[in-house]
Amino acid sequence: MIYEIRTYHVKPHSLPEVEKRFGEAYEKRRKYSELAAFWHTEIGPLNQIIHVWGYRDVAERDKIRAAAVKDGVWPPKISEFIQSQQSDILIPFSFAPEIKPGKMGPYFEIRTYTYMGGELPVIQKAWEAALPGRLKVSPIVTCGYTDIGAISRFIHIWPYASLDDRVRIRNELRAGGNWPPSALAEKTGGRGYHLHFQENKIVMPSAFSPLQ
Repeated sequence: MIYEIRTYHVKPHSLPEVEKRFGEAYEKRRKYSELAAFWHTEIGPLNQIIHVWGYRDVAERDKIRAAAVKDGVWPPKISEFIQSQQSDILIPFSFAPEIKPGKMGPYFEIRTYTYMGGELPVIQKAWEAALPGRLKVSPIVTCGYTDIGAISRFIHIWPYASLDDRVRIRNELRAGGNWPPSALAEKTGGRGYHLHFQENKIVMPSAFSPLQ
C-alpha cells in the first residue's frame, strides 16, 4: 500500500467553494477508488487542502487516474482557485496501521521531518521500538517516508479529540521519558536521528472525508 498526499494551496476565501466542488466531483470519482482522507488547514499554512489517496502501488495509481480523466469525471473544477500543488508518495512503515474510514479526530496533526542522508534506517528502528508504547496512550493515522515528490521526508499523522487533548497527551508522553522515539533510543543505548527541518500543521476534515 502507498498513499498519495496531494497538497493544494488555494486562494483566500475560496475554501468553501473548493470543498463544495471537490465533494461533488468525488461522488463520481469514488467509483474508481476511495479517498483515504480530505482535510483543510486550521493552524499552520492557511488555505491548504490535503487529499490522501490509497493505492496498491504506483501502477494502480496511474491506471485509476487515467481512467477517471478519460471518462471526464476528474479532476474537480477548482483550477481557478489553485495557487500551487504538491504531490508526495508516502511509503508507510511496515508497522504503521492502514488508514481506514472512521471517526478519530476531528483535529489531525501532520508532522513532516526532513532527515539527513542515511538516517531513515535509524528513524525506522527507533519508531518501531517506541510506537507500541505511544499507541497505549493515543492512536496514529499512519507514518512513513516519502519516495516520490519531496524526498528525504518522514511524515506522521496523529488524531486528537481537541487541541487541549493534544497538549495533555504530548505532555504526558514527554514526562514518561519514552517519547519521542529518539529519547527512548538514547535511553536504551541507541542514538537519536538527525534532522534538517521539522514542521507541523493542524488540519480538519471536510464533510465528505472518510476519515473524521
